[in-house]
Amino acid sequence: MRYRLLAVALLGVALGVYLLKYVGFAAVLSAATAVGWHGFALLCLYNLALFALLGSAWYVLFPQPPRWYLSLVIWARMVRDSAGEVLPFSQLGGMVLGVRAATLHRMPAPLASGSMIVDVTTELLAQVAYAALGVAILIVRSPHGAGASLRTTVLVAGVVLAAAGAGVFIVLQLQGRRLTEKMAARLLPPAAGAATKSLGSVLDTLYRSRTRVALSATVHLAGWIAGAVAAWIAYRLIGVNAQLPAVIAIESLVYAARSVAFVVPNALGVQEAAYAALAPLFGIGAEYGLAVSLIKRARDLAIGIPVLLLWQGVEGRRALADRPG
Repeated sequence: MRYRLLAVALLGVALGVYLLKYVGFAAVLSAATAVGWHGFALLCLYNLALFALLGSAWYVLFPQPPRWYLSLVIWARMVRDSAGEVLPFSQLGGMVLGVRAATLHRMPAPLASGSMIVDVTTELLAQVAYAALGVAILIVRSPHGAGASLRTTVLVAGVVLAAAGAGVFIVLQLQGRRLTEKMAARLLPPAAGAATKSLGSVLDTLYRSRTRVALSATVHLAGWIAGAVAAWIAYRLIGVNAQLPAVIAIESLVYAARSVAFVVPNALGVQEAAYAALAPLFGIGAEYGLAVSLIKRARDLAIGIPVLLLWQGVEGRRALADRPG
């Protein structure tokens, strides 16, 4: 499995390098560095603030949670995203570490894994709505040249299939105990095998309140749009007069492509290819789309590496405390 992930990652890197060479490495680098250190710091601070919104989407799922759960799930979300963007994992690997971060701070293992699964589901539902918004903007604002009709049909069909898939995923969580136990086995450490039996009841409890589920999805949708605002700021900082609706469309479809290619570690190459293909549809040069992609990669490293080092410090202290004597 590790060798397959490595092979996929290398293919992604090769695709990214090819795109940089094809578009023009000098042009992409010039655009990316135009953001400046102050602009880059602004983007990092913005993204850190965004974690509070993403953590809130997780927090609202709990029935009558203690207040300290909010800071805990914000931290767990930071670990989850940092692992997914920095370490050579698929997205599932980041989720495993997110659950681990929550359980290290006294959240019960079944609740941590079950709430993570529901949070991922509500984020998926929000992403479907976000992608639909992006497709609608693309239909209205992009040029209606040759191939536009086919492109629109494919994208609309993709959104419909994604919505159907999200619905099936929810049904399987609620009705398929074997599936939920298998998911828990991936998210929880081997020693917590007994906790997998409690996962079904946790999911039933969390899904019982449709209001909380709908609120979580709504907050996630706000998070997706806030993420697009960050990309819009990046375009502005490098001197591109991009319109916010166009950036929302680009970002929604870029992340849709990332979700489809979830087995590719860090979406290497996939993200870059999506930016290079989508930016020109709105009159933005491919070199600027690739520049924003590189800026976001650098931002994720600047935030993710310190977060993972802090998490490792917590893990180390816990391991020392558990040692006999």
